[in-house]
Amino acid sequence: MHWKIGKVRITKIVEMETVGSTRFILPLATNEEIQKLPWLIPHFATEEGRLKMSIHSLVVETPTRRIVVDTGLGNDKEGRKVPTWNNRKDPFLETMTAAGFAPDSIDTVLCTHLHVDHVGWNTRLVGGQWVPTFAKARYVFGRTEYEHWRDHSDESDKLAVFNDSVKPIADAGRADLVASDARLGDEITLIPTPGHSPGHMSILIQSEGEQGLLTGDVAHHPCQMAHLDWSSTADSDPVQSAATRRELFARFADTPTLVIGGHFNAGHIQRDGDAFKYVALG
Repeated sequence: MHWKIGKVRITKIVEMETVGSTRFILPLATNEEIQKLPWLIPHFATEEGRLKMSIHSLVVETPTRRIVVDTGLGNDKEGRKVPTWNNRKDPFLETMTAAGFAPDSIDTVLCTHLHVDHVGWNTRLVGGQWVPTFAKARYVFGRTEYEHWRDHSDESDKLAVFNDSVKPIADAGRADLVASDARLGDEITLIPTPGHSPGHMSILIQSEGEQGLLTGDVAHHPCQMAHLDWSSTADSDPVQSAATRRELFARFADTPTLVIGGHFNAGHIQRDGDAFKYVALG
């Protein structure tokens, strides 16, 4: 899938797609509640009210940079809470290469946050060692986010993620720690959007008078635009995440801004009573 924002081109590279099986992350999104939001069907949910989601990377091509935003689950990783996320053997890099994005052609990796399903392909296993997958890239991490997980990865699964997908990047001298509102060139500006994680960032893209927003995990699914208080079980601060959703969606609602989620496809945000709805492209 491709989208354009002025001179910026965005390509979605899918690692995994799911239908249903999302109750563990959004327990309030029951089939019955989802069916009450007909604008979700068919792009974001089935007629039965089962959520459609994906784990994917977004390749952002500006006139001067080739950026991978978030890097999915990765292969050969262990210690994950979700059984199917362990020891994966997915042809993700081959898919990227076939789409025209060989790993060595990437100059920047930008992680909205450092959760398990957004950092996995930061590294790959070579000779028993975790090495940067994108060998010629600088990896941009939010400083707040990086320092939090460096200092507070107390649970075994969090520690495994940091040790195999984040720390090796820093050890290799490839990590750039930035402020949550940093500007990365002419087209890319970061927006602090805490709540899902302590230093979560969304990405604003501006080019030739057009605008795009990569939300990351401010919302895992568009149903959270209608129910701003439906916080994910993975949110570190559910109250803050709900406040962040309201603020971010209000900023871009009823504008031509192209919005792409960390786990859902492109659309536009519209005000709908006290909350919002999401209109899919195409």
